[in-house]
Amino acid sequence: MDITILGIESSCDDTSAAVIQNGVMLSNVTANQDVHKAYGGVVPELASRAHQQNIIPVVDAALNRAGIKREDLSAVAFTRGPGLMGSLLVGTSFAKGFSQSLDIPLVDVNHLQGHVLAHFIQEKDTPFNPPKFPFLCLLVSGGNSQIVLVKSHFEMEVIGQTIDDAAGEAFDKCAKVMGLPYPGGPVIDRLAKEGDPKAFTLNKPSIEGYNYSFSGLKTSFLYMIRDELKKNPNFLEERKNDLCAVVQSTVVDILMQKLRKAAKELRINEVAVAGGVSANSALRNAFVEHGEKYGWNVYIPKFSFTTDNAAMIAITGYYKFQKGEYCDISLPPFAKAVIG
Repeated sequence: MDITILGIESSCDDTSAAVIQNGVMLSNVTANQDVHKAYGGVVPELASRAHQQNIIPVVDAALNRAGIKREDLSAVAFTRGPGLMGSLLVGTSFAKGFSQSLDIPLVDVNHLQGHVLAHFIQEKDTPFNPPKFPFLCLLVSGGNSQIVLVKSHFEMEVIGQTIDDAAGEAFDKCAKVMGLPYPGGPVIDRLAKEGDPKAFTLNKPSIEGYNYSFSGLKTSFLYMIRDELKKNPNFLEERKNDLCAVVQSTVVDILMQKLRKAAKELRINEVAVAGGVSANSALRNAFVEHGEKYGWNVYIPKFSFTTDNAAMIAITGYYKFQKGEYCDISLPPFAKAVIG
């Protein structure tokens, strides 16, 4: 009998729905919210209102593209957290009502776990080559920078994480200093291609173990620009590409340094990357280069699976459904959580 899972993702500002059948993705539909660009960041109240407008059309589109009727669904999987509480409430409430109306199980998913398991999404007529257990996953996004030791689909341990800002936050804050639009990460990535990553030197943190820190990088960057502007009022505009290249190169170096340390000490050569920052071209190139240099088997997600999407929620729900791990309808969403 087919196992057909509807996944719903609404943790931040993307409303997404996906259908996965027997582990194979049939559809993955996402509605983005451009309204936040004018404010330089996600406005929670506006995000939750947009989710309310988008969720029914998005779910309807996901079912239609998959060629699946509501009655064919085995379960509804949804992001229970972490994320923005108002956004999570929209997705959670819809998932609960939808599952109740169809009398099918409800499966809650940890958003961070979903990012890791995005590597297990199968697509039609596409080779399927997921990581082998155990593997290391560098999970990097606007709010998270973690090294996760993945022992199975559901046995994960965070062995390193940021003690302050995440890598994505560092990109966005440095972009804001330069007057670049939000979100800053993609803009820095684009401009960095025309810049010199060795034009300047930024301070790198010295943190024990596998943990990260990016707040000092932001401060170092701010002070460097302040000092250079005193010498040349046009410095920022004249050297913007170089500045982007330096920021990007420094962030990627910090991320890869700790990942190399973990892979070497734990003797693991299966290494993956996940999360929104995994779309960054310099980070993706660094993974390829490390694979060649250190003999790693590297796993880099498709761009469509780097950002928040419901396919990663559906595949996680698929594995939980097989284990019979359902969610009681009384359980509320949660804003903060870790893997494990």
